[in-house]
Amino acid sequence: MSETALGLKENATPAGRATKLVIYSLVLVVFAGPLLALLVSAFNHVSDPTQLSLVPTSPTLDNFTVAVDQGVLKYLLNSFLVVGFGLLLQVTVSVLASYALARKRFRFMSLVFVAILATLMLPEEILAIPLSIILADVPVIHVNLIGTLAGMIVPLGAWAFSILVMTEFMKDVPRELEEAARIDGAGELRIFAQIILPMCKPALGVIGVFGFTMIWDQYLLPLLVAQDSSSYTLPLALRTLRIDPIVTPGVVMAASLLALLPSVIVFLFFQRSFVHGLSSGALKG
Repeated sequence: MSETALGLKENATPAGRATKLVIYSLVLVVFAGPLLALLVSAFNHVSDPTQLSLVPTSPTLDNFTVAVDQGVLKYLLNSFLVVGFGLLLQVTVSVLASYALARKRFRFMSLVFVAILATLMLPEEILAIPLSIILADVPVIHVNLIGTLAGMIVPLGAWAFSILVMTEFMKDVPRELEEAARIDGAGELRIFAQIILPMCKPALGVIGVFGFTMIWDQYLLPLLVAQDSSSYTLPLALRTLRIDPIVTPGVVMAASLLALLPSVIVFLFFQRSFVHGLSSGALKG
């Protein structure tokens, strides 16, 4: 018997190892099985969705060819445009709002913080009708954003999760550094750009990965804004492909694989900053 990290007793007998192997195998099948089926089916001739296999039987690239013919690359480009500009806007708003909440004091600050936190508790379905009305006639400037990619980007500018994460990181930056910079004659913008923001790089990695995934997987917002297929994003186009009687399940799997890859690539690219940010937050907590 050996002790685990949680202080539990681990059975080191052959029966214990066999039980552990079975449990690990089941967990691997549950979590990795669907992804493996997606990968294999994307390169297989699949005519029946109930016949998905974990072993390739007739490898082919025809599914991707048909997916391209169905305009998947155009939808993929729309998704990249939305996620690129949307994430840039979201990160900019998040760091500026977090700087005000973490480093400044103003009236009704607690009320503002509670209002931001409350937006996380509202399901997207509740906001659908008000959001569509506002996008049809944006207040003050009176511009109709329905049917445009801008209508999918602007609502993504503020996300409470990113603001909360950045705020907590900025609160932990020593105020002595800020005061020393002021004594040296640094202005507000220079303090923010050269002192506060560089110390929050782990948090930027966290909100970057989560923000990319959130925007990339958006379905309801494009559904509200898009009026024709020219402005579809890839998650919305997958629904169109799925209900098309001509398109086979293998083509849908190929398109789904293309929709999955960017999120995986972004996570691998920012993995170090992402893990560092999460571990830093855990240590601070």
